Amino acid sequence: MAGSSVIDSSSIGSSLIADGLRQLAPEQLRAALADFLPKGATAAEQSRAIEAGLRSPAGEAMRDAMARWIVDEIVPVKRLVPKAYLAWRPPVRDAMMFVVTRLSPARLAPKLLEQLELPLNTSAEQRLLRLIAKVPGLQKLGQVIARNQHLRPALRNALARLENGIRDVRPEDVVAIIRQELGSRVEKYSVDIAPVILSEASVSAVVRFTWLDPDSGQRERGVFKVLKPHIPEYFAEDMEYLQGLAQYFADRHHNYGFPAHLLPDTFRKVRRLLRHEVNFVREQKTLLEAWNLYRSMKGVRVPRLIRPLCSSRITALTEERGIKVTNAAARLPAARRRKVAEQLIEALVAVPLLAAQEDAIFHGDPHAGNLLYNNRTGELTIIDWALRERLSRDQRRHLALLFLMVTLRDPVGTGNEVLALSQQHIRSASPRGRMVGQFVTQFLRKLPVAPSGVDAMVLLERLAMKGVKFPGPLIMLSKVMFTLDGILGDIGGSNKGTGFGFTIARHVAQHWIRNRKEFRSPLMTRDWITLQCSALLYSPRLWLEGEQALLDRLLPVTAKAPLRQREA
Repeated sequence: MAGSSVIDSSSIGSSLIADGLRQLAPEQLRAALADFLPKGATAAEQSRAIEAGLRSPAGEAMRDAMARWIVDEIVPVKRLVPKAYLAWRPPVRDAMMFVVTRLSPARLAPKLLEQLELPLNTSAEQRLLRLIAKVPGLQKLGQVIARNQHLRPALRNALARLENGIRDVRPEDVVAIIRQELGSRVEKYSVDIAPVILSEASVSAVVRFTWLDPDSGQRERGVFKVLKPHIPEYFAEDMEYLQGLAQYFADRHHNYGFPAHLLPDTFRKVRRLLRHEVNFVREQKTLLEAWNLYRSMKGVRVPRLIRPLCSSRITALTEERGIKVTNAAARLPAARRRKVAEQLIEALVAVPLLAAQEDAIFHGDPHAGNLLYNNRTGELTIIDWALRERLSRDQRRHLALLFLMVTLRDPVGTGNEVLALSQQHIRSASPRGRMVGQFVTQFLRKLPVAPSGVDAMVLLERLAMKGVKFPGPLIMLSKVMFTLDGILGDIGGSNKGTGFGFTIARHVAQHWIRNRKEFRSPLMTRDWITLQCSALLYSPRLWLEGEQALLDRLLPVTAKAPLRQREA
């Protein structure tokens, strides 16, 4: 069936034939849509024609047809998702279909027109970036996915642009928002706003400015983080389809062969990220707290809030120097890259974990675009504090011990900390407690001699899959650790000797030596005694594990029982 025979260019609303649309192949859909568009019309007129079709009685069939065209031809899922992740292709395709069939006609129409006008040789990755422009929910989802080390390089590189390479707002619109929000304060503080955008994220744009600081009497440099003009209009719709996706996959989880919570939790996480990112007042309070947390730490900076120039739609901050940490590290020799890796672990894990506060914050979205590094000064700047979580002093104590016990390969100590972190008050002698103990022992035996920084969090996630429940902030920290581990891999800093446990231990020792009176780690005296005893048994444990591994290779199962009994 030819495309031109299905669609009459005179009136899409009355001439679309639903059954005919559903029978067209993807390439025929493209031709049909192109034939329909009024010739010689402006882009705005063509977009309105598509929008009218989407709103017509046949609009549902048209949406379904356009969704198939997108996922099968424009940005084919089989190209985006590699064969190694074959099981993920069905849910990815279903998620893309879900959004396209629910996006409002006013937002979807110009996207369909843009895809038609792009050159035929445009890559699927570039088409995907254009498709999700001005769709903050999908942009945030892309940022989360981009941190997966196993994606095709072309797709991962394209999605990485979502960290600091989005371009979907005009500078003059951003400046207009700033002037409207500040009003008379522009003149009062002699604010001079740069006419170009410094960077963009999914919901905000950043521009430079200078202002007259009344405290110093000097002109100071700063940046405005501004809520994009289309966000208030699109935010509710994005939150709705993200909630719909979570429910969609919760209802159909048995179709995909994944744990019931895996896919729904992903979309709930993206929804939570988006909700926090538009709450500028919350982030401003967090920035004040974060600045106090890091102000005494050499080599780590947090932008300082310029409170007189803030509002609910703009946040004013001191301008900080540096570039994306992965780009900065690429220019450094191996020894310096390892130093950067240790600096990242200390700043993002050790400092919040061992903070003196009762409830300490940690950065909840440390992708590379939020970590700036200055190769000249060696300073790391942590930006974008929209997403953060808190951990209690007791939770951080047990987490620190967990990292150290995994590093020391101590099955008893590790099991005790896992039970202490769970929300179920599991006793070690109970059936569930014994299951945890056995799982921990088997898990530690399989670790390399120098465990990875995320091994402790992998352990918690695998136990969660077995029904052990952990607090929400702990799950968020787990995602932070995986993100950070990916960055360490990118900069070449995940070498032996740069483990999380060793870096945390070094941080404790250095601060204890420098200032014993002021350093108030959540770790207690009895914890240090326990750690010292465990450290003394580290070498014998390695020897026993080596002997057990050798026996596993050489002896039948029945001959292994005596050694296992001795080890127990």
